Amino acid sequence: MNAKQSADNRGNALTIGAVVKVLQQEFRDISISKIRYLEEEKLISPKRTAGGYRLYSKADIERLRTILTLQRDEFLPLKVIRQELSRKATVAVRPAGTRRFKKISLKTPAAESQSYTLEEALETSGAGTDLVRELEEYGLIAGSSRGGVKHYDQTDVEVMAAASDLARYGIAARNLKTLKSSVDRESSLLLQILSPALRSQNPQARKEGISALENLATVSSHLKHLLLIKELRNFTTG
Repeated sequence: MNAKQSADNRGNALTIGAVVKVLQQEFRDISISKIRYLEEEKLISPKRTAGGYRLYSKADIERLRTILTLQRDEFLPLKVIRQELSRKATVAVRPAGTRRFKKISLKTPAAESQSYTLEEALETSGAGTDLVRELEEYGLIAGSSRGGVKHYDQTDVEVMAAASDLARYGIAARNLKTLKSSVDRESSLLLQILSPALRSQNPQARKEGISALENLATVSSHLKHLLLIKELRNFTTG
């Protein structure tokens, strides 16, 4: 029986086993016991049949997806995730549509990441040709030519996707120059802090330096999110 066949006929709710099958494509370590643990931690609360079987609605599955994404991509503990989910102003992890932004790691060089032609990049990101051209013009992405064909790495495509979502709210590529300037300053600061390790001739020291740099970038990104929410809350609360 597949996930669709196991859906509850009255409300299209899924059993716990079917939910695992649905989420396994995105979260390989998902299991029935993990979902039950999240329920024990009061992070999800599925309905139950008269016989005690759990039934998960679309909203339950999206909540689970959000929790799992915050654990995997933001490294947040359950206590913090519970607080984030309880806030009315919490922004959804997945932006417009069904797109899920991918975790990009410093440990995977751009040259080794998946490569996309312009046509593939447009299809994957949902961005338009004009937007991509503007993103290149303002230095937010930088494709490379191979054999006369323009290619983009995974990071470029994720930038296109994010910019495409922002464009739906009237935010043009030129408006993102401020973000780019902020990132440039932050990058310089983090590189300055870890410069000795990153320049080390010792492979292990350099490897540890890259890991520390990625951790710093993650914490810095989360701090910026918190400060942004704090600032915006001044305009959304009476």
